[in-house]
Amino acid sequence: MDKRVEAKRPRPQFELRCGGLHVVVDRVPVWLITLVTTATGTGAAWWTSR
Repeated sequence: MDKRVEAKRPRPQFELRCGGLHVVVDRVPVWLITLVTTATGTGAAWWTSR
């Protein structure tokens, strides 16, 4: 008998199911991480300087 190994799809990093809405993110883009980090740092600097 020939044993075949099925290539399993890796689990997504983020999955949201809400009613008819189904959002799946396989990998988070680097530009999005950079944008969120920059916005958080800017917001924290602004908040502490008040």
